[in-house]
Amino acid sequence: MAEQSTKPRETDDVPVPASLRKSLKNRHIQLIALGGAIGTGLFYGSAESIALAGPAILLAYLIGGLAIFMIVRALSEMSVEDPKAGAFSYYATQYWSKRAGFVSGWNYWFNYILVSMVELSVVGTFVNYWFPAIPTWVSAAVFLAVIAAANLLGVSQFGEFEFWFAIIKIVAVVAMILGGLAVIVFALPTDSGVKASFANWFTVGGGFFPNGLMSHTPDGWTGLLMALVVVMFSFGGTELIGITAGETEDPRRTIPRATNDIIWRILVFYIGALGVIMAVVPWNMIDGKSSPFVQIFDSVGVHAAAGILNFVCLTAVMSVYNSGLYANSRMLYSLAKQGNAPAYLGKLNKHGVPVAGVLTSAVITAIAVVVVFLWPEFAFNYLMSIATIAGIINWTMIMFTEMKFRRVAAAGKAPADSALAGLSGQKAIDAIHFKLPFARVTPWVVLAFLALVVVLMLFSPSYRVAVIAGVIWLAVLLVMYQLTQAGK
Repeated sequence: MAEQSTKPRETDDVPVPASLRKSLKNRHIQLIALGGAIGTGLFYGSAESIALAGPAILLAYLIGGLAIFMIVRALSEMSVEDPKAGAFSYYATQYWSKRAGFVSGWNYWFNYILVSMVELSVVGTFVNYWFPAIPTWVSAAVFLAVIAAANLLGVSQFGEFEFWFAIIKIVAVVAMILGGLAVIVFALPTDSGVKASFANWFTVGGGFFPNGLMSHTPDGWTGLLMALVVVMFSFGGTELIGITAGETEDPRRTIPRATNDIIWRILVFYIGALGVIMAVVPWNMIDGKSSPFVQIFDSVGVHAAAGILNFVCLTAVMSVYNSGLYANSRMLYSLAKQGNAPAYLGKLNKHGVPVAGVLTSAVITAIAVVVVFLWPEFAFNYLMSIATIAGIINWTMIMFTEMKFRRVAAAGKAPADSALAGLSGQKAIDAIHFKLPFARVTPWVVLAFLALVVVLMLFSPSYRVAVIAGVIWLAVLLVMYQLTQAGK
């Protein structure tokens, strides 16, 4: 896609599409993509997944990781050819239907509102580790205001925030991996009473599949499968790579590099990290009372790890909300330009920032956080599982949209500002710069996998509620679309 040469006027309301600034550099995209795969789900949530599957959780992360890799490859195929704000919502509108764009965009916005509200509601617990007298709602309010202010400054500021947040998380995980390897290689003593060794994957607590394929218990085989549900939640947000394409300096070069690195990030930061943890601390001694990352350092006498990890998790929460507010503001902007949201959300300030989208998302998130504080048990039992089904809806629509994108391109109907404009048939398909591997079958395999995850969710009480809520939410979106169209 050709670069826009028109410069925005120095006014608060800048007409689009002279629009969003292409200010995100390669280092921003690489670290945003890297940091997107590392959150509190890894630092704390991994204890739950380990309890479900034991060492076989490594296989669950590999399977889920391959699925999410193909989903992002499908999104990146479209983003490289036609980089736009709103990414998959824009593509769903362009290549599928306006209704699909409405559902995709508002579902993603709702998903990140849920994730942001839960993350902000726990930020106070991390602050209270050092300052117990500070009310948790004060911490949430302060961080919400700070991140919102940073997003109002411009996309380059967002990129810098995410760059340094990602650096902190990466250093923490790498330090844990290297520290754990040192314990294993030098046979350092641990508090567990079990020698640190990768053999612990196979010799402790029932072996590699304690609740899986080799189990003789009636419900043992469900462990690995149920872990897939928790694993898929961990990968939520990886699609942020596509959202950034519209504000990236060189999407044709940067987006493929960031996307292809996803599989290595999963191997290193999930499979590598958890593999080392379960070699040092036997999986059946990971009780979930503290983070597995804290346990691995505690086991060798490094008791400052709890404080260090608390700081890392605090930055991870800030990172999630920073990304969520960025993604939501751009999604509202895109929806407004599609005619699927109020027009005021499509206005930009002199910095090329959709201020109305930032402030609207921040205010709705603040109200939602109040709900979490008033009914915390409901929130933490159900909201994250509802966020998971919203994510699955989003990923499903990405795969369908990619198939429709190829059909439109092959028919010679690519948009005029797309790199495929003027091409048709096999020439259009061959001209796709960053192709989804095995594109004839991959979308269907991924869709079958996502359907399996939804079926598995029906076997868990909290996730079952989420599936029902997901069906109701889709119905609400479809009704809302019809109502908005009826008034036009």
